[in-house]
Amino acid sequence: MIETITSRKNPLMQQVRKLLTSRKERESTGLFVSDGTKLLQEAIRWWPGLDTVILSQDVDMEIPQGVRVVKVPADVMESISPMQTPQGALFLCRLPERAAFTPKPGMLLLDGIQDPGNLGTILRTADALEIPVALLEGCADPYSHKVVRASMGAIFRMEVAQTTWAEVKATCKEAAIPVAVTALNDNSKDIRDAALRTMAVVIGSEGQGVRQEILQDADCSLIIPMNPNCESLNAAIAAAIVCWQMKG
Repeated sequence: MIETITSRKNPLMQQVRKLLTSRKERESTGLFVSDGTKLLQEAIRWWPGLDTVILSQDVDMEIPQGVRVVKVPADVMESISPMQTPQGALFLCRLPERAAFTPKPGMLLLDGIQDPGNLGTILRTADALEIPVALLEGCADPYSHKVVRASMGAIFRMEVAQTTWAEVKATCKEAAIPVAVTALNDNSKDIRDAALRTMAVVIGSEGQGVRQEILQDADCSLIIPMNPNCESLNAAIAAAIVCWQMKG
């Protein structure tokens, strides 16, 4: 049965606005929001926790049984959509259960990646190349609508672990998986000469790079060879190069 909501002040509409803007709200309710017909198709195909679908009155999509479906007029959709030009579909998903971190060789570790566009792009690349990913402290929420959109739905197809450096350090040591950092120092090794498939590689934040604590504890440092006049690469580009090298 399809419901119809015409009020911008309806509790569901108010909840959507909170979920879009507050990580605390997402974590306390166990829900997150995404938007757009293409991402909805990805969620229908891959995500077991599709909860509620809100569609504009002129949009029709085949929604799985058991999922709440709500139709709203254009003005209500505009009031809740984070997009300037809404596509007519917005949906709520249940957050996955937080899985225990399991270190793997050939894994990407993200340290303090705060830009949603960068994080989503990294997840999209990692998904395409089948590289496991774990988020350390300080990363953007992987289930914010901006990250989900930048990931082009990759977040619906992959498990993204969230952990701490202390846990990574201990478990990688126990599993005999070397931890490498992407950083420029006197001991940095060209990534083309490193066995990245056997390592867990840390990509640092956009502004600060890898945290000093991790730099000190890591087993080795890696460098991406580039024009000496260039100081650094965008975090998502650096991650893409590392992922590609892992598959080499």
